[in-house]
Amino acid sequence: MRIFWMAGLGLVPCLLIALVLGTVGREPTLADETPAKVDATAPTAPAAVLPMTQPASAATTPLVEQAKIGRSVRVVSLSFLRKSADEVAQVVDAEGAKGADLIILPETWTGKDPVPVDGPLMKRFAALAKKHNTYVVNSVYRKTGGKPRNSAVLIDRQGHIAGIYDKVFPYWAEFDAISDLDVGREAPVIDTDFGRIGFAICFDVNFPEVWSRLADNGAELVVWPSAYKAGRALQAHAINHHYYIVTSTWRAQSLVYDITGDKLVDSQAANVDELHVTRVTLDLDRRVYHTNFNEDKVRRLLKDNADDVEMEVSLEQEQWFVLKAKRPGVNVKSLADAYGLEEHRDYIVRSRKEMDRRRDERFVERVMQHAPDAAIWRAAAAKARQSASDAASNTVPAGAQ
Repeated sequence: MRIFWMAGLGLVPCLLIALVLGTVGREPTLADETPAKVDATAPTAPAAVLPMTQPASAATTPLVEQAKIGRSVRVVSLSFLRKSADEVAQVVDAEGAKGADLIILPETWTGKDPVPVDGPLMKRFAALAKKHNTYVVNSVYRKTGGKPRNSAVLIDRQGHIAGIYDKVFPYWAEFDAISDLDVGREAPVIDTDFGRIGFAICFDVNFPEVWSRLADNGAELVVWPSAYKAGRALQAHAINHHYYIVTSTWRAQSLVYDITGDKLVDSQAANVDELHVTRVTLDLDRRVYHTNFNEDKVRRLLKDNADDVEMEVSLEQEQWFVLKAKRPGVNVKSLADAYGLEEHRDYIVRSRKEMDRRRDERFVERVMQHAPDAAIWRAAAAKARQSASDAASNTVPAGAQ
């Protein structure tokens, strides 16, 4: 699956990359580690998201886990710059001991020297993932059989590589620092035991095609390791595609955006030189719907299932609403599907396909001829027209049994 380039967009530079590409964390060897005791006392959290933030230097508290309603994932984001592998591993070990489903490290935190996926540094963090039964996102310059790439490597709970995302749009300074740097061409979404996770890295934030492809591939959570913060640019993607976005940056700050685009967490260390820890529990079972064609259906659903599901929020201006489970064992999507509700993301896709079916080639030639994805529009329109023609030819006329 190939990402298509888009020109003419405003570009927000990752200026820090040019300043820090020469910083290299020491690549360690595997070491014996003593498992830490996990505090199993977790009070119930009634909200869909429970943020907890602290600098690594502060006194630690147990990770508060959401009650087992919906599909919760406990996310830990580490934000820092110029920290040794020993220091980072120590914090990952401590945070994993508290209980976590996903621990995220910032973009290329080990410096510009490419890291092999089977080398000692990756093995060290794989061992920590296995030790604490958690996923770890290790974002590094990755050594490949050919050219190096800026990659987010997802390590699963068993310490295996679950998937790799290669940055599709590296920043200009990266090519200066690494002359043979290669670029990514896909936006994969990886299945985990808590949901579907996708990735984008730093400068990718400026290119909507990466983010729309993540949505097309079914991402529920997008992890964004980065050199800088991005802010509203990230919020726009959460609004448009209804997935959570969690950041891990060089700036001792982490942002978390909701499936509605609301900012859930903006956690900043007092000192930018700190290794900052941000923790949040997200419910991946929550879903966004448009009121179009859904109003009568959702009324029946809520009336018939008052103890199972609730309308958590209704956004009047957008005409969206969010459904959330009220008790353990309830799957919002399955229940809503049974009543014929269509998620907002699916509604937009269906609308686009129908509009494509109705257009002719003149639209593409007049309006889309200079767009980088004009070929996609042509192909989609042709496919939709062919599907409609095939459906019509297969329809049995009334009375012709």
